[in-house]
Amino acid sequence: MDFLRPASWEEALAAKAAHPGAVPLAGGTDVMVEINFDRRRPDHLIDLGRIAELSRWEREGDTVRLGASVPYTRIIEELSGDLPGLAVAARTVASPQIRNRAGVGGNLGTASPAGDCHPALLAAGAEIEAESVRGARRIPVDAFYTGVKRNALAPDELIRAIRIPRADGPQQYAKVGTRNAMVIAVCAFGIALHPRSRAVRTGIGSAAPTPVRAAVAEEFLNAALAQDGLWESRAALAPSAVAEFARLAAAGCSPIDDVRGTAAYRRHAVGVLARRTLLWTWESYREERSVPCA
Repeated sequence: MDFLRPASWEEALAAKAAHPGAVPLAGGTDVMVEINFDRRRPDHLIDLGRIAELSRWEREGDTVRLGASVPYTRIIEELSGDLPGLAVAARTVASPQIRNRAGVGGNLGTASPAGDCHPALLAAGAEIEAESVRGARRIPVDAFYTGVKRNALAPDELIRAIRIPRADGPQQYAKVGTRNAMVIAVCAFGIALHPRSRAVRTGIGSAAPTPVRAAVAEEFLNAALAQDGLWESRAALAPSAVAEFARLAAAGCSPIDDVRGTAAYRRHAVGVLARRTLLWTWESYREERSVPCA
């Protein structure tokens, strides 16, 4: 196994072009586990740790451009106001040591259905900046996950950054696990209210072959909020609407039985998480008079 250490982004792209099968190494949270257990033996590893720009973030108008290697700890400490859903999800990632090292780019590259950041990124409506020596492109997060641990990156592409709309309304995230830390999610749910566009977006993790949105549940809730003028009045949600949203969210996943939980339990838990996170975010919205994005 050859270990490549590019000193710049251009060198990293050249290395990936020369060795399309090379595995990028940033936080190493998943890659090193697979190597240590002899589940993976790539011919080349590309260490991205020397590329400083990957560990930076910046605001660009109503968007945060998050470098692929910005660690979860910094997201929690520096971006809880701009990206509240992702910050809540980041707090559930593994241990403090891992949060100090791991970042969103690695979670996306692995594309595990149980990855903690995916529901929050889906709910926020993120885009992934992918680049190769051939050029750069942006991939909507909805189109990024293509199968179990598969993504839309070409063999010669690397993730440079994630572009995430800054929150203009409350966001939440919750997951079910066997304990509070160092645990893979049995299932997870993210939700984001977008008052400016009068829309609700969701994300479900660990309850389908890929992270998915609860599209039918979103359509139902968006129609209910518009029909009753709730975005303007900020009135309480009808219990029947909350229950139907939870039912549709549970129906929108396709879980399996495995060592962490049964399909039936996951489907039930997704409904519970959908109900709880909706109530949390809507109550926060009712308490706000305005949510400036500044």
